[in-house]
Amino acid sequence: MSNAKNDDSIFGMIKLGLILAVYAVISCTVLAVVNNFTAPKIAQNQVEKVNSAMKSFFPEEGFTFVALNDYEPKSSGSIKIENIILAKNAAGEVAGGAAQVSGPTYDQATILVGMGSDGIVKGVQFLKNTDSPGFGLKANDSTFKLPNGKTFYGQFEGKDAKAGFELGKNFDAISGATITSNGVAGLLNAGTEVLLKYAGGHNE
Repeated sequence: MSNAKNDDSIFGMIKLGLILAVYAVISCTVLAVVNNFTAPKIAQNQVEKVNSAMKSFFPEEGFTFVALNDYEPKSSGSIKIENIILAKNAAGEVAGGAAQVSGPTYDQATILVGMGSDGIVKGVQFLKNTDSPGFGLKANDSTFKLPNGKTFYGQFEGKDAKAGFELGKNFDAISGATITSNGVAGLLNAGTEVLLKYAGGHNE
């Protein structure tokens, strides 16, 4: 009788294990199928955001935007420079550009910073922000205003990238979200450093 109970127990464990394995396979398959459907759409949305941002940075007629494939550095520690886009005027001269930069804030963020060839920031837009709701997410909230009346990302427009970005010195933090604020500054410094090298008065 004892052996029979043991056999039933072992069989039950094997059966449970097989059921869990089947569920795991089904779940992974469903996730893979969903990802295959959604990934292209997400990628297309990112492309549209970048194109829209470039037009807002350089709204004048006659500009063309060209991705720069050969640039250094591609990364700076945990910060990754994902894309450098040059803005060329009708004469084919580089009038500035934009850097798409990802890295740690409180969690993770991806920004696009536009800059003229004179080193003046033309704007900052968030492509992704996974920081905490109510604090870090204020960084890309168009309804949130700093005491100076500007959005967090809007305060960087018009600043000289050559001076760098230092909290309390040339930009204001989000109250309660100092880590996010410093993280964004790190992304801006890394992105504009590359832009100053390739789009700051650099013509091809």
